[in-house]
Amino acid sequence: MATKQENARAAREAKLDELHERLMGAVERLVTGEDWADALRFAAKFRSRSFNNVMLIWEQHHAAFEQGRVPEPFPTYVAGYKQWQQLGRQVEKGQGGYQILAPVTGKFASANPSDPMSWRRLNRGEKPKAGEVVRSKLVGVHPAYVWDVSQTAGDPIPERPEPRLLTGQAPEGLREGLAERIGAEGFELLWVPHEGMMGGANGLTDYTTRQVSVRMNMDDAAQVKTEAHELAHVLMHGPDQEEARQHRGIGEVEAESVTLMVGAAHGMDTSGYTIPYVAGWAAVVDRKNPVEVVQAAGERIRKTALDVLDRLDTVQVPNGTPPGPAQSAGKTTPDRDAPERAAAPSPLPASEPLRTSVRAEARGL
Repeated sequence: MATKQENARAAREAKLDELHERLMGAVERLVTGEDWADALRFAAKFRSRSFNNVMLIWEQHHAAFEQGRVPEPFPTYVAGYKQWQQLGRQVEKGQGGYQILAPVTGKFASANPSDPMSWRRLNRGEKPKAGEVVRSKLVGVHPAYVWDVSQTAGDPIPERPEPRLLTGQAPEGLREGLAERIGAEGFELLWVPHEGMMGGANGLTDYTTRQVSVRMNMDDAAQVKTEAHELAHVLMHGPDQEEARQHRGIGEVEAESVTLMVGAAHGMDTSGYTIPYVAGWAAVVDRKNPVEVVQAAGERIRKTALDVLDRLDTVQVPNGTPPGPAQSAGKTTPDRDAPERAAAPSPLPASEPLRTSVRAEARGL
């Protein structure tokens, strides 16, 4: 016969499964919504830049930020003067552009395309001869200028829903409980003054130095949510867990989903941050739609959330029953004698490689 503790644990597992289903539904609604589609259509109008040009833009934008000419340290949408005008926006007076190297192409014709020596360059206005194939080839580069969206004004930019930092206070004891668990895993917890010390991230997990960093210039609830996110990385994405580290998008989906469950078990609603964050990272996993990514990670997420909750000496909702993303619930004393249970990683689909030593919670996508 099942004991009272076993029944309570089974009820909690069922509720965590239900919460995961709600998360999948919320992600699906978000990524199929018109706001998301509008943002993708807008983003498709921007050409990707070469690595060298990305570095040039990054350096010049950072200098502009330090001079107070742009509000954020990171560039986003970057385009030429006329392209911004075509998109209904105008470069603001006094905003200098970022110089890049633009390609110069020429038209070449050949009656025998397989022979590299047969190609000849066409002069301006010259037409190919009958039977010739025409191709454009790179013949050089020239300096050109682009501007970040923050240097322009005009028609609103359609953007995908962004994560919203939590406000207010975290549940009592959760900060300390998560910190204790991070320490028990052999990591040092550092509270850093601002995100600039972590490349713009809210939190950072470094497996080489075995340190977890969380920025302090956020509300208490946001700090503790980030603390839970980084603890999930510690438990799920270490160097010895190769299969779980194959794609950063999967790792971020897992860590933030665990955070949602840990928060919900304490009556803390993280959905305003978690749902767009999970959707954004799930959308960049190759060959899978976002809902499939969230669904595939469900068992690892549930097991890790249970492991975290079982070892917290905090006030949790009755019988481990977490509220949904938009709900709240009363509190009661947790079942302190519940058995400890370690997370059991399961294989994940491989995709693009990930850095092996550091995991971070980004400020935004």
